[in-house]
Amino acid sequence: MQEKLEDNSLVRAKAATKMARFLFLCVIVGVVAGLGATAFFWLLEFTRFIFLEQLAGFHPEGPGGEAPLFQHSDGALRPWVLFALPAVGGLVSGIIIYRYAPETAGHGTDAAIESYHFHDGRVRKRVPFIKAITAAITIGTGGSAGREGPIAQIGAGFAATLGNALGLTGHERRTLMAAGMAAGIGAIFHAPLAGALFAAEVLYKDMDLEHEVLIPAFISSVTAYSIFCMFFGWEPIFVTPDFVFDHPIQLLPYGALAVTMALCASLYVYCFYGVHNRFEALRVPNYLKPAIGGVVVGLISLVAPRALGAGYGIVQQAIDHELTVPVLLGLALCKIATTSFSVGSGGSGGVFGPALVIGGAVGGVVGLTAEQVFPAADIQAGAFVIVGMAGFFAAAANTPISTIIMVSEMTGNFNLLVPSMLVCILAYLLARRFTLYDKQLPSRMEAPSKTANMWSAVLRNITVADVLGAQKSTKEGNPLLTVPRKMPLANLINQFSKSDQACFPILNGQCELEGIISSADIRATIMEEGLIGLIVAHDIAKPATTIHTDDTLLTAIRKMSDNDTNALVVVAPDAPAKPVAVLSHDQVIQAYSREIIDS
Repeated sequence: MQEKLEDNSLVRAKAATKMARFLFLCVIVGVVAGLGATAFFWLLEFTRFIFLEQLAGFHPEGPGGEAPLFQHSDGALRPWVLFALPAVGGLVSGIIIYRYAPETAGHGTDAAIESYHFHDGRVRKRVPFIKAITAAITIGTGGSAGREGPIAQIGAGFAATLGNALGLTGHERRTLMAAGMAAGIGAIFHAPLAGALFAAEVLYKDMDLEHEVLIPAFISSVTAYSIFCMFFGWEPIFVTPDFVFDHPIQLLPYGALAVTMALCASLYVYCFYGVHNRFEALRVPNYLKPAIGGVVVGLISLVAPRALGAGYGIVQQAIDHELTVPVLLGLALCKIATTSFSVGSGGSGGVFGPALVIGGAVGGVVGLTAEQVFPAADIQAGAFVIVGMAGFFAAAANTPISTIIMVSEMTGNFNLLVPSMLVCILAYLLARRFTLYDKQLPSRMEAPSKTANMWSAVLRNITVADVLGAQKSTKEGNPLLTVPRKMPLANLINQFSKSDQACFPILNGQCELEGIISSADIRATIMEEGLIGLIVAHDIAKPATTIHTDDTLLTAIRKMSDNDTNALVVVAPDAPAKPVAVLSHDQVIQAYSREIIDS
């Protein structure tokens, strides 16, 4: 008993040490992701300043909580330069992408999801660097894309590289990669809680969380957020008035907002993948496709230049009640088009930022309309902008929980949680068959990484006694057939011909288990001429692998695997030398199948 207690203490100590080591790695990932987000944000601002402001004379407004890193220039707008920039940026980024890391094409989050589910969290070392450079070029030259995809792939890439270097298991590497994704998103969006929830929620289409990654994601996200904010301040991205939800009648227009967000999100996904599929089928070199998409974006810039780049200034102006319904509606439609051609063509950038802009603009349209339709409800159009951002992305990405928190953190306004909850959940339910993230799996049940866990969970709940009890009414429930150690081979052959028992236990003179004989043993023996009259059971018996009636089928499968056998001799715990049954591999599979069907 004392030895058993000491063994248990040792096991717990080892588990605690392993957990502490892994959480320390999460802190390291948070530090690296925080510094990576810092460098990436500076690179975005630098390319935007050089290309859009200095070359094109285009001075897009930014969100109120982010001061520009470089002083605004006073140059006049050069429309033809602005027209050409997205194509040039698409060409340069396309050459880099398809020459060095084709997996960095597109919005990035899908690549991280695919790596998590299908590649055990493996990401090539070059991916974070290539993704940062190409995304900065795409966005800095006017491409309509966001930060989420690049920073997700950057954070995940750093974590995967660390996991590979340390030789972590597939499960540990996947978890660390998700923590890296959470760290990057939590930092660059000033949303540490939502970043962690997003990394756990975005992996599946259904409302299913990868709960194993939550604690590591919290630690890495908080660490990365703290480092990023040391350089760029602790304020939320958007500056908002004190919007409130203070009357039940406001739920009516918010319900209308949810339906609108579901429809618009479905349109966004349909357009994005429609353009993406057309470019996939286009018979030109891959590196030219982002340039072709950039030409279309440039054409749109001639009539709606504000639809280029990140576009966060549109959201800020909508919150501040500075844009009219026609302007907001036009910008939303143009933003859907520019994002589809910037990222759907194979350019590098995220889809979360544009989704916020589109959702905010459409939310502003609904809010301004609701002010006229419900004059007594004290509608605040700016509040609809905020809730619209959340509802739109929740519907487009199937991430209602994290999006509610993320938009609240990005705006610093938690007074709208109630309408955000309503709009996000309704919009998600109405548009759940659409998703921006093509690599999402329906649920944890379909995840390849969970197959072993599902097997284990089912087999752990079935005991050997359960199997034996279920077989009493079948032919497999016949009494156990044993043979004495001196039985001649000819008699053994006769026994096997009349029974479908997987093996025969061999008993000694005291009726105790001595070994087993399988059909394979007999086949191997009868091939030798002249031995049938000389061989008895004891001569060809092999050691028996036993299992107790109260053991689980998971233990049975492990014993079969470890001993390279497809049958075990079942014994009672209090009589280890007295066989009571034989358990075959086929019986285990049948029991598993029955359990799955019944449940």
